[in-house]
Amino acid sequence: MVRIEKQDRVWTVIHSRPEARNAMDPESAAALAAAFLAFDRDPEAAVAVLWGEGGAFCSGFDLKHAASLAGEPRPLEALAYPLDERAAPDGQLPRGPMGPTRLELDKPVIAAIAGPAVAGGFELALWCDLRVMEQSAYFGVYCRRWGVPLVDGGTVRLPRLVGAGRAMEIILTGRKVSSEEAQRIGACEQVVPDGRSREHAEAMAHAIARFPQACLRADRRSVRMQEGLPLREAMRREWYNGLPAFVAEGAAGAARFASGKGRHGDFDAL
Repeated sequence: MVRIEKQDRVWTVIHSRPEARNAMDPESAAALAAAFLAFDRDPEAAVAVLWGEGGAFCSGFDLKHAASLAGEPRPLEALAYPLDERAAPDGQLPRGPMGPTRLELDKPVIAAIAGPAVAGGFELALWCDLRVMEQSAYFGVYCRRWGVPLVDGGTVRLPRLVGAGRAMEIILTGRKVSSEEAQRIGACEQVVPDGRSREHAEAMAHAIARFPQACLRADRRSVRMQEGLPLREAMRREWYNGLPAFVAEGAAGAARFASGKGRHGDFDAL
């Protein structure tokens, strides 16, 4: 159902329920969350790719399972977002219905998207740092038809990527968003030929994994931390977040440049 394939410092986390177009059930959600926690804690792992096997990224939460929860609040209570984060054991929040969507990892994740990434599957893609979509892939809040709300970050992350008005229109209408439109509005970063999303996402992951990681993770953290902050406070946090990374890696990197490496934008010899 969920497996991990590793190559050097890149992990590819594979969700495999092709008979259900990779719709998420509780077992898959728990396994995905556990896989990404293991990735984040492994000192040798640098970048992860999330891929749905069988031609679909994720068609959302399994509505057949959701139908069985009618009148049964207990399974939903187990996933309730704590009002007081200190109530979460070991600092970890309960997993989201779609699995890892509440995790705040220290390392980047790239979504490799084929076919549908709709409803909760759209939210899962939005949780990732970057999205590589195949030409025929698509997004959409398809759960709009069934009265199922977005509770895995969709109403939070989509406006931050594409702006409030455009996000509101996509969320309220539930319409299909093609890969071309997704790239144009900033909901994905690359569109690639069909059948090649995993290949392209893994190539990007390996390229990112080559860089000094303390600095890379500090910059990633800063991008996430500054959301909603006044300019001066955001820049103050950027400074104190980045300073330890410079001490750890930046001075040595500057010395490598001074010795002749990386001149004229060369990324090959680092």
